[in-house]
Amino acid sequence: MSKKDMSLTSKVLVGLIVGLVTGIIVFQLPKGVLKDDILINGLFQLLGQVFLRGIMMLVVPLVFISLVNGAASIGDVKKLGRIGVKTVGFYLTTTAIAIVIALLLGFLVKPGIGLDMSAIEVVETTVNPKTPLVQILYEMVPSNPIASMAGGNMLQIIVFAIFTGIGLSLLGDKAEFLLNLFSALNDLIMKLVSMVMIFAPIGVFGLIAKTFATVGYAAMIPLMKYILTVYIGLLIHLTLVYGGLLKGFTRLSPMKFYRKFLPAMSVAFSTASSNATVPVSLDLCEKELGIPKSIASFTIPLGATINMDGTAIMQGVATFFVAQVYGVDMTVGMLLTVILTATLASIGTAGVPGAGAIMLSMVLQSVGLPLEGIGLIMGIDRLVDMGRTAVNITGDAVCTTVIAKQEGELNMELAES
Repeated sequence: MSKKDMSLTSKVLVGLIVGLVTGIIVFQLPKGVLKDDILINGLFQLLGQVFLRGIMMLVVPLVFISLVNGAASIGDVKKLGRIGVKTVGFYLTTTAIAIVIALLLGFLVKPGIGLDMSAIEVVETTVNPKTPLVQILYEMVPSNPIASMAGGNMLQIIVFAIFTGIGLSLLGDKAEFLLNLFSALNDLIMKLVSMVMIFAPIGVFGLIAKTFATVGYAAMIPLMKYILTVYIGLLIHLTLVYGGLLKGFTRLSPMKFYRKFLPAMSVAFSTASSNATVPVSLDLCEKELGIPKSIASFTIPLGATINMDGTAIMQGVATFFVAQVYGVDMTVGMLLTVILTATLASIGTAGVPGAGAIMLSMVLQSVGLPLEGIGLIMGIDRLVDMGRTAVNITGDAVCTTVIAKQEGELNMELAES
């Protein structure tokens, strides 16, 4: 992560702290024009909503363009045949498992209970949470992609983007102009995201100040419960899911594997960037884990793009957290929509500064939850970002090891040394 990114993170944390202190001070003020009209529903509302609307403005183009690029780049899958199919299948399966773990934890721990924000005015949503499962499944295929984009129907946008990307990759040289165009559009949308994120500290200040000015100290314990729940989910995924896959498919000791891969996990934890860890991961896979470069050079960079298990856990817990603080009951249909949306969205999450909040807004939108909850999550996001990034890149290495073993190319002597 660059100094500029670190500087922005520091500013967001400052915005959170100043907003928290300001909100608690305003909470103590007597009701009246200054507190209610000028500050809570005036200044704080303005700052928070401008930032939120900036995020909402970018959700549809970011998701569509990122996913088209991600799916188009899986043109390599066709060349690598079964290795590519196994890799993508592995990544999407573990991401879906990660979201299920997160939703179970959110249901059991109930991190949002104790903070009632249902009385606060929120952005209206148009999603019907009682949509039957069968309807959710067939409506994933858009009858009118343009209408899907205009209406912000995320599942339909994701499906259309993936089809578009695969189509471009199959066209090959004929689609070179369009591939270059989407690549340039991707650069543009990332620049727009970075521009919106410059306003993040002020936006977080407004959202947090309004929350604490309205509910006082009540928000602190649920936020700590949210962070703890995410880390419990990350630990379960790391030990049970990844550990089980390693033991079941390769017979390698998970503890030995994690010891060898610890340098890459440390880089990921300190930088909170999957892309920054790719060179370290490749080096460790080849020199410590006995994986041939021909496999690792495909699976590791691809994983940094589409394998976001840690991020998926955060999104699952955050979805339950936001539902609970706004008093919304999660139905089975809503839970399945979250699993589908977050799994497919993981393909387009990597490499975009601030994408975590934007992708979370997409998941919340898909089930009609208030986007204001992002203000609470964003202020403390850095604290969970480090842990989820470490899990993200560890999943890439586990997948690479399993596939190398299945292909008979894993150097077991070096891996077990």
